[in-house]
Amino acid sequence: MSRTNRRTVVAKRSTTTPIETDEIRALVRAAGDDVVADLTQAESEDAGTYFGRGKVRELAEIVATRDARRVVVDGELTPSQHRALESRLPDETIVLDRYRLVLDIFEAQAGTRRAQLQVELAQLRYDLPRLIESADEGALNKQTEKGSPVYDVRDRIDRLERKLADLPEPADQFRERRREEGFDLVTIAGYTNAGKSTLLHRLADELSLEQSEAAESEPAEGSNKNATATVADRLFETLETTTRRATIDGRPTLATDTVGFVDDLPHDLVESFSSTLSEAAASDVVVLVVDASDPPARFRERLETSLEVLAAQDVDDDRIVAALNKVDRLSTADRARRREIATAELPEPAAEPIPVSVLEGANLGTLRAAIRDELPEERATLRMPNGDDAMAVVSRAYDRTTVETVEYDGVDVVLECRGRPSVLDRLRARAAGCSDP
Repeated sequence: MSRTNRRTVVAKRSTTTPIETDEIRALVRAAGDDVVADLTQAESEDAGTYFGRGKVRELAEIVATRDARRVVVDGELTPSQHRALESRLPDETIVLDRYRLVLDIFEAQAGTRRAQLQVELAQLRYDLPRLIESADEGALNKQTEKGSPVYDVRDRIDRLERKLADLPEPADQFRERRREEGFDLVTIAGYTNAGKSTLLHRLADELSLEQSEAAESEPAEGSNKNATATVADRLFETLETTTRRATIDGRPTLATDTVGFVDDLPHDLVESFSSTLSEAAASDVVVLVVDASDPPARFRERLETSLEVLAAQDVDDDRIVAALNKVDRLSTADRARRREIATAELPEPAAEPIPVSVLEGANLGTLRAAIRDELPEERATLRMPNGDDAMAVVSRAYDRTTVETVEYDGVDVVLECRGRPSVLDRLRARAAGCSDP
């Protein structure tokens, strides 16, 4: 999808007031469009056209007078509503609902072959019932015949499903390799613009927050497109997850920033063409970043939804660390209220919620400690003959564990360290194989 700055009207219906359009406007801008007007309706949904007849006439007038080419509805239209609404607007006006708009954004951001195929599959699954709705009776009677539009779409869906099933999952191979090398895996999850990317910069070893802008404009030699996470206030900067190395209390970890959740969007959509949720399911710790500056009702709702999404991906409750971000915007009383809500909503095995200001760096030490406490760990004391083999084990321990002491008594080397159980098992095996000098 090319970004052509199309003139777009935003339309939203809600039974509660005031009706906010900030997020849908941000999504439209992320798709490369210009919002030239918006229309809202504080009534229940019309089964035929989603909006009432008077509002549809008003919308048609706005489209005509503003020379708009697209209408984006902040909601999910049924196939019949989509067809009825589009038929009542000026000719050649394209109507998209929230679901289809996000697909357009993801299409533009899909950088890998897998992501491209997954986006195309999601688009076709969305478009198929709308194609059937708009077809005439004769076309519907022939939809099972080769050459009909409906048949072609169904055939393409089948072929895409087979292609995706045959593609290897690179994330699985990546995770297994990193675990073998001794890295703990930390996933940063949460809603878009909650502060996930900024937190990744705070945690990462190689790149400070202040260096991020220059590093993103001039990637280091040999780096890939996932080398940095964008701190800017953007939606869906990339479909690909962004991973950086972060040393937390001496433990080498890989921290991954994921695609953000968005209100009123079926999360199976995101799951179908990104590794966001699979990253969370496979990680040792999930840092759930929640925007504490949201009003209490929205704060509670987004926290509940985030926990539901993680639970659906089999993320154990005791692996969740909740970071209540942007508390610098709140009074002392409001901070206490957000923490009270989070404590009530979080499942009992989860860690206590931690109020932070990622932008200002406030209370990040407490957050790091909470992450560290949830990482799987054992302690080991290794005694080896003093020699080159022992030095190699010590060096490996420094790279992959937290080394507490190393003592040399002339004959032996005694190493005490703590780290991942699997890493310590491999160190024990190496230590047992050390030969006398």
